[in-house]
Amino acid sequence: MTQSTRLALALPLVTLTVLTACDKNPVANDTPVDPTVPINMPTLGRGLEGSRFTAEIAVRNGFVYTTTWSQRFAQGNTVFTWEAGGVPFLADSTRIEDATTLGDVQISDDGNLLVVATERVPGRIVIFDRSRTDLLVELSQFHSPETDQGVHTAKLGRVGGRHYAFLSIDPGNNEPPRLVIVDITDPANPTQVFARAMGLPFMHDVFVRDGILFTAEWDDGLGIWDIGGGGKGGTVQDPVQISNIHTVNGNVHNVWWFHDPTTGEKRYAFVGEEGAGFAVGSSSSGDIHAVDISDIENPREVAYFHVPGAGTHNFTMDESSGILYAAYYNGGVRAIDVRGDLSVCPDGARAADGRCNMRLAGREAGKALTDGSPTVSIWGVALEGHRLFASDMLSGIWVFDISDLER
Repeated sequence: MTQSTRLALALPLVTLTVLTACDKNPVANDTPVDPTVPINMPTLGRGLEGSRFTAEIAVRNGFVYTTTWSQRFAQGNTVFTWEAGGVPFLADSTRIEDATTLGDVQISDDGNLLVVATERVPGRIVIFDRSRTDLLVELSQFHSPETDQGVHTAKLGRVGGRHYAFLSIDPGNNEPPRLVIVDITDPANPTQVFARAMGLPFMHDVFVRDGILFTAEWDDGLGIWDIGGGGKGGTVQDPVQISNIHTVNGNVHNVWWFHDPTTGEKRYAFVGEEGAGFAVGSSSSGDIHAVDISDIENPREVAYFHVPGAGTHNFTMDESSGILYAAYYNGGVRAIDVRGDLSVCPDGARAADGRCNMRLAGREAGKALTDGSPTVSIWGVALEGHRLFASDMLSGIWVFDISDLER
């Protein structure tokens, strides 16, 4: 969510003058040319929480963690813990003092830590021990002058045997947006190892894998950096840029680098665009962009996924099935089949600039909450086993059965 949106007071259904999601490179019409019909993902249950706007979501071992955003009936400064072995129910809540709003919630790859990003001043991360999954125990907090304006997102990754948190810092008070990297190998004693001004006008998110860092730099595009695995001599303490690409429409919000376990290909990075006209529960815009990085020094955009009247926010992947699951705010949840060559496109699904419209090409494999009833504003999605969890800003969490999409 953009800084200007985050700063606005939000109500359950915000009435604003909005911009309808639009395709800047339209094909002749918006009717899919492939007869594939996306399946409706069955709902398994809901966890209801309406006092605050629900934000990001993470899941592990049958427990779901959600952050909260802005101001609703109460301040968005609380992490909720849900037990979700069956129908989700609230098991605990953890208030973070001095936080105006919360951003990311991330679970470490070993499941031992949970990290929460906080906004606004004093921006920081809070590191919890989650060895007792139903009870979070605070281990430490990290704050520095470079994080003071607010930590919007915090992503975790391991490089060279050490554990890091990659923080995207808000601009403000004549301070630029920044990327800050913190070593959390000893989670009780986090240490800053890197800080750099980055992004225009926002530094929004990152993705880290195989010693490669992808940075979502809004209108400065998608940056790709060697931090230990890119062959350019880069390190976490001194990243070396490999390349950069400006995806169509800009507003680079988030990234996922797909590793296909079936073919071994690492060809595509998927880039989320957060477009204009967001209003809670009623409107959003922005596409998912498929960037071919098979030549990582010369990335090129080859395809996109466009939903009329709605825009993407955060997404995740079931890589074993080649399915990308995306939160689409008022447009519900979308499941996209991204296997194979995304540049191959049926007649009638290719935009004027040569990119393939994946929805028109029949790649939408599944969907949920897309008919407008009930009103939803889906912020994020998370996977565990045969279930997809979605955070709804207006009502809490939803749980869907994705068995029919697994292959």
